[in-house]
Amino acid sequence: MLKKIRVILSLLLFSLITFYFLDFRDLLPKGIDVLAKIQFIPALLSLNILILTSLLLLTLLFGRVYCSSVCPMGVYQDVVAWLSKRFTRKKKYTFSRAKSILRWGVLGATVVAFIFGFTFLVGLLDPYGAYGRMATHLLRPAYLAGNNLLESIFTSFNNYSFYKVSIYMLSLFSTLIALITLAVIGYLAWRNGRTWCNTICPVGTTLGFLSKFALCKVVFVDEKCNSCGLCAMKCKASCIDSKNKQIDHSRCVTCFNCLEVCKHNAMKYRFGNPFQKRTAGRETSFKYLAEEKRSNAGFTSKVENRSMQVQEVDESKRRFLSASLITSCAAGSLIAQEVSNGLLPKKHLSRQVPIAPPGALSFEHLREKCISCHLCVSKCPSHVIKPALLEYGLGGIMQPKLYFDHGFCNYDCTICGEVCPTGAIQPLTKEEKNHTQMGKVQFIKENCIVYYDETSCGACSEHCPTQAVHMVPYKGALTIPETDTSICVGCGGCEYVCPAIPFKAIYVEGLATQNIIEMEKVEVEDTIIDDFGF
Repeated sequence: MLKKIRVILSLLLFSLITFYFLDFRDLLPKGIDVLAKIQFIPALLSLNILILTSLLLLTLLFGRVYCSSVCPMGVYQDVVAWLSKRFTRKKKYTFSRAKSILRWGVLGATVVAFIFGFTFLVGLLDPYGAYGRMATHLLRPAYLAGNNLLESIFTSFNNYSFYKVSIYMLSLFSTLIALITLAVIGYLAWRNGRTWCNTICPVGTTLGFLSKFALCKVVFVDEKCNSCGLCAMKCKASCIDSKNKQIDHSRCVTCFNCLEVCKHNAMKYRFGNPFQKRTAGRETSFKYLAEEKRSNAGFTSKVENRSMQVQEVDESKRRFLSASLITSCAAGSLIAQEVSNGLLPKKHLSRQVPIAPPGALSFEHLREKCISCHLCVSKCPSHVIKPALLEYGLGGIMQPKLYFDHGFCNYDCTICGEVCPTGAIQPLTKEEKNHTQMGKVQFIKENCIVYYDETSCGACSEHCPTQAVHMVPYKGALTIPETDTSICVGCGGCEYVCPAIPFKAIYVEGLATQNIIEMEKVEVEDTIIDDFGF
């Protein structure tokens, strides 16, 4: 009965958190984001004392139920282990000694890396962050492809329940990391069950230490046990020594497989003294510890609802219709840009400072808090958040940055801060978002088609929500962009719509520390913002 409850709970939580990463139509209810916030590392980094205390008490009461049911990476390993048994019917697990030196070594290295700001290692080994990258970079493209297939089928019958979405690679490096993570942990789970949890995972090591003192544990009933070994054969944590009737509770993930398979009812999950030691077989215990020490020594030689989003998309489309004719004319001017002589040469856009998402506060804050789970990447409705490579330095690999090749940061959108489970991106109100400066606009006159081709444009000005970009007289009836960086929020609207391709005439340079724009500087432009539908 206990195993059935665990399996149902595990599959339910696993399915919900997986779909949370995939859901681009906001089909799930608002409160579903709690599934990300109850994960151990996010709760630790966000200093959520209530959730962190609850997880620790849960472990001290019932053992590693977090690893068994709450952690999505743990359930992923169980699914792979279950599939492996379907292919190998006679598969049996065997007891193995704990790799204590390796376990504590990895945990120590993770803590040291975090203290010195190398949070890449923390994000790489955090089970929630690792699973989030797998869901975002591997499962989500497949899910979107399935959606597009259904869209083409339903549309052919004049049913428009589905709509087509763009599919593109967010980051080659992050995709490779996600693929390697999927393969390595999947292989270990296929071969030996919970090897990753009990050897590498820093969360598993931490909770494993606490689970040794849990009030409720799986224990042997000596008088009923005939040492048949079935419990050890089914233990995916390889923590049951049936010969000596010993259980390594630091590695037991309370899956209850042993309870189900025991034919003599010789194993129980029950309340007991967490500090009580077995008196039977004391000589065997000393032998066990000696062998464990030798084994260790040898081993040292591993958001908002969909209707509002659709409305925002439609409004964005209407705003861009006004610039469609200008963009068409500008496309023809590209040839003129290439063959023009006597003018200053074009300059390649070279952003020196990356743009952190709104609410990230600073690069230092982002590096300290972000575990690169990429939930913000998956949830961004404008598709402008992408994983960084080395833009933030070695410690900030795979952390989110803004890039405006597929859209711009919507003026009123605050989704990334709402879904971030660690507080790396602070939640902002719409008013706070409107006055948060992520970057400053930069204008390259030599690349502007007004300068090169003497053609009217103004697309950048039309799409600036604060009028940090505005048009001023240039030649005759022509006007050319002028910038005011003091009221620029760095949304990238100007950069995205600029028709000068591939050499953009206007772009946003990031800020290492985000600023708050003075209220009076933006309030004077409220009528303009309303006119453009922001």
